[in-house]
Order: sequence, then C-alpha cells, then structure tokens
Amino acid sequence: MNRYRVVRYLGYSIEILVLFVLQETPGLIPEIGGARPVMLIPAAVCIAMFEHETPAMVFGLAGGLLADFGAGGLLGFHGLLLAVVCFAVSLMAANLFQTNFFTALLTCAISEACLTLLQWVFFFVVHGYAYPLYALTAHYLPIFCYTFALTPVAYAFNRGLALQIRSKEE
Repeated sequence: MNRYRVVRYLGYSIEILVLFVLQETPGLIPEIGGARPVMLIPAAVCIAMFEHETPAMVFGLAGGLLADFGAGGLLGFHGLLLAVVCFAVSLMAANLFQTNFFTALLTCAISEACLTLLQWVFFFVVHGYAYPLYALTAHYLPIFCYTFALTPVAYAFNRGLALQIRSKEE
C-alpha cells in the first residue's frame, strides 16, 4: 500500500470521526422541526463513489456503526445496511456511471431514502406502533431532508480529497 492511499484513508477516517463528534454534540447542529441530520450517511456514500469496493464497504460499516452508537438504537443496523449500500455504490460508480455532482445527489438521495424507509419499517411498522404514517412524515421525512441537504458539502470535500491525493499518486 503506497503512502498516498494511507493519507487518503486517514483523511476519510478523520472526516468520519469529526462528523460523528459534530453530529452527537448537543446544540451544535440546530434542529429543524425536531430533526437532526445523520451526517455520516452522505459522507460514507460519497466516499464510496471515489473508492474501490472493499474500502468503501469498510468506511460504510464504520460510519454506520458510529451512527448506530450515537442513535442508541440497535447496534449494527445502520452498519450493515450502510456497508452494503457503500459496496453497491462503489461498484456502480466504477462500472456504470460517471462520478459527478448530479450522480452524487441522485445516489445519495436514493441511498438515504432506502436507509430511512428501512429504519421506519423495522422500528415502527414491524413493531406495530400506532400511527406509523405520522412517524414517517413528522420524524423520518425531516431527518431525510436535513441529511440530504448536507450531501453537496460531503461530495465537495470527498471529491477534493480523492482527486488531490490521487493526482499525486500518478
């Protein structure tokens, strides 16, 4: 493994840790409609767009486990799902589409929507809580929108990091 790859992976690791700290610090990120963003999701998906499948899956797993740890829910739920999503995104980014701002927005929107809907299904619908549609519209939809709003920042940071360091590799 060359040193530029190590520097890139170190940058991604620091990014995930900093986003976790920012996300979990009370009162630092303002709540909108009672919702706080899950900043680790767009970061992991954007990392996956610029990396090979295995590192993308590892960073997805790490981001998902930190999201689970911070949420205080079922440990491993987001970790497993985000690892699978990041693996798929990395595979598609390498073989099916070009990595640009539009595809990043579309990919993050689909990934975040799938993760949010699966969380709603497993934590509200399956458990049989009353008013699951209210929980979807009042809680999960604002979280999705707030998280998606941070996608351009995550894409810009990870694109800059990946391209800057890869240009030095060559």
